[in-house]
Amino acid sequence: FDGIGRKIANKLKGSPLAAKTVGRLLHKHLSQEHWNGVLEKHQWLKQQRSDDIMPSLKISYDCLPFHLKKCFSYCGLFPEDHRFTSSEINHFWDAMGIIDSNHQAGRDYLEELVDNGFLMKVFDWADRSSYVMHDLMHELSKSVSAQECLSISGLDFRADAIPQSVRHLSINIEDKYDANFEEKMCKLRERIDIANLRTLMIFRGYEERITKILKDSLKEINSLRVLFIPVNNPESFPHRFSKLIHLQYLKISSSHNDIEMRLPSTLSRFYHLKFLDLDGWNGRSDLPEDFSHLENLHAFHATGELHSNIRNVGKMKHLQELKEFHVRNGSMGFELSELGALTELQGGLIIRGLEHVANKEEAAAAKLKLKKNLKEVELLWGRDGPTTDADILDALQPHSNLRALTIANHGGTVGPSWLCLDIWLASLETLTLEGISWSTLPPFAKLPNLKRLKLKKISGMHQFGLRCGGAPGKCSMRLNRVEFYEMPELAEWAVEPNCHSLTSIENIICIDCPNVSVMPFSEVSCTNLRGLQVSGCPKMSLPSMPHTSILTDLYVKGGDSETLLSYDGKLLAVSGYGGALAYHNMDKLEDMAIKNVSCISMQFPSSSSLQKLSFRDCKGLVLVPVENGGEIQEDNSLLQSITTWGCGELFFRWPMAMGESETIYPFPAPLRKLDVWGEQSMKSMALLSNLTSLTSLSLISCGKLTVDGFNPLITVNLKELQVTSSSTLAADLLSEVARTKLLPAGYVSRLEKLIVDNICGLLVAPICSLLAPSLHTLEFQYDGRVKSLTEEQEKALQLLTSLEKLHFLWCYGLQSLPQGLHRLSSLKELHVVGCLKIQSMRKEGLPVSLQKLEMNWRSAEIDEQIEKIKRTNPHLSVEE
Repeated sequence: FDGIGRKIANKLKGSPLAAKTVGRLLHKHLSQEHWNGVLEKHQWLKQQRSDDIMPSLKISYDCLPFHLKKCFSYCGLFPEDHRFTSSEINHFWDAMGIIDSNHQAGRDYLEELVDNGFLMKVFDWADRSSYVMHDLMHELSKSVSAQECLSISGLDFRADAIPQSVRHLSINIEDKYDANFEEKMCKLRERIDIANLRTLMIFRGYEERITKILKDSLKEINSLRVLFIPVNNPESFPHRFSKLIHLQYLKISSSHNDIEMRLPSTLSRFYHLKFLDLDGWNGRSDLPEDFSHLENLHAFHATGELHSNIRNVGKMKHLQELKEFHVRNGSMGFELSELGALTELQGGLIIRGLEHVANKEEAAAAKLKLKKNLKEVELLWGRDGPTTDADILDALQPHSNLRALTIANHGGTVGPSWLCLDIWLASLETLTLEGISWSTLPPFAKLPNLKRLKLKKISGMHQFGLRCGGAPGKCSMRLNRVEFYEMPELAEWAVEPNCHSLTSIENIICIDCPNVSVMPFSEVSCTNLRGLQVSGCPKMSLPSMPHTSILTDLYVKGGDSETLLSYDGKLLAVSGYGGALAYHNMDKLEDMAIKNVSCISMQFPSSSSLQKLSFRDCKGLVLVPVENGGEIQEDNSLLQSITTWGCGELFFRWPMAMGESETIYPFPAPLRKLDVWGEQSMKSMALLSNLTSLTSLSLISCGKLTVDGFNPLITVNLKELQVTSSSTLAADLLSEVARTKLLPAGYVSRLEKLIVDNICGLLVAPICSLLAPSLHTLEFQYDGRVKSLTEEQEKALQLLTSLEKLHFLWCYGLQSLPQGLHRLSSLKELHVVGCLKIQSMRKEGLPVSLQKLEMNWRSAEIDEQIEKIKRTNPHLSVEE
């Protein structure tokens, strides 16, 4: 096979698509005869370019079974990159007569095309699948169906080259009028038999002129089986719309601006219609009175509101989906008995208005027990309905195949026997009970396939239990999610002796249950718990959270829904939470944010991967040194970033010794980023002297912090520095660096960004010389003392030859900008904000390198000067 394979591979021109498609063809028959047959196909002779892979794809197409060829060839009518759903394309094939969905014997032609490489299956964010064609496959599809199918995707198509045999037409062009388009559509009318078109698919709404051209050009349509039509108003429908009695698949869409538009009253005339798609309809939700005349309709894709408005729906015996049915008191055609004849219903069904059902005979007429293809059922009573006879709910017994059941607001005191006594629903996976007051709840543990249980507003429930029966090994539940909502009387979840049913539970949600205190959080009960959400449960007794290492989806909220604690396996956020934390179960923790707490344990696990830590508004929180090192430092060599914001007393009890041997360092030496704001208890730079790996340091409003104990080596790797609201600290630090002899030989500052509030202290020659090689951003903020720069300060500023961005923010005293700004040849941005006393620009102007100027509170004189500057520098962007 090796030689044959190499020869075939050479013809694939290095294309992954061709290799994938032809490879699957070769894999079907691993014989030399089959491979030689592929190699000797004459289609290879049609390769015209070195990168032409179309012959490879055509050979694979030729080897498809006939039914797959037909299915694939019509896919080219959809636009490029169109993502169609399984139902959309299957309805299309069925309406075209390619497949018979009633006798398909379980074959999935879509998946067969995927398996052969002609379609790709993709998934969206909600894991919903759809199908799409590669651009070259789309081209191939159009090519092999060119005698029957025409897809117009541009205004300049060649009408005279279109085969007269075309019977299937799709249109997807730009929404702009072109005089040539009208002419070409006229030629198209003369070229093909419009009256005998079987398919017309229009994929977008167009401006009124184009819509009219399309409508006039196609007015003879008479024999359509498939029609996709976007409408903007009632006039958008085709001329002979009501006469299209052969339609089998109709898809109507409208824009969101046409919410008052009605569906045409003639819709019910399409007796042969099998598929109606109104998913894209945004108009009114009322249907024609005689809509139920569509007795052959199989699929009706629309909102639940549209479904609920079908009067006499029982006449539509082939209907496979009915999202909602509303029992309406005194309204003919909306009695519950309408459901009785719908034996082919699939998917989910919501039944509302059950308070209007008079007796069990009327309920039994719905024949839910016979609907074996229904997977989800919701039985909903109105909240203000009368006390209901229990027999009505008993008579609404669904088929045993049911997977999901919801019962809400049933007024009786006894649950249905088929749920509470006899375990009829052996396939049930999801059960929701809401607004009931039954004397006895179902034995949940005896529903063998139950995975999700949701209880809401259950009156009289003080204790919850699964009712396993207590016998060892008797319960083998698959329950993995339990939810409680708005249950004020619930006090505990009681676990029976010898109950092993909790090991499967992975998620627990408990919301607005103010008296619940006991939940099975022990390590021997919910051992596989992965998600826990608690909100509005002030009496809930929680162990140290997370209580196991696999609990990685954790939320604890207060009564006002404010999140007190959240943990997702990597991020831990604590805000006012008073419970204990189990750090030993957070071995993957990377980011920890602590807010509004006065006491918290900081004993991190040695295996923790913590990289980021922040404290915010922890007014009473005080860090205390522990043995062998600082409280945060211990075992945290991976910690990269620490932020303290508005705490104030973190270092109140921390020793501030000046000698290196006596200082206990609170932060780990590998730290890269440190931000400290409003920390009045921090008085000595000695606390930071071990942080020689810092790349970013912010010291804001630390009014008592002095340069005492400062280690110049902490600036060796520093790229960003902000020191504000701290008197002369910034100048003191940088002056110390400028004159120290402790820095390594050949040291060059790496500082790129500097933010300070002391213009005078910063603009001195030694400091600016130090910063000159790398500083590209300099920001002065809230300096109200300086009116203008002195000659020495002007000269110092000129030393910053790498400066690209210069900011003066709220410097209230500043009356003029620096005189030598125009000499800063690297300057690209100048921001002057809140400097109210600057009334004019320097006559020297701005540097020619400037690209952006932001300046507010501008005087008329400044505006005039800026306009003059813009004339010489048209690329300058000016903002206010």
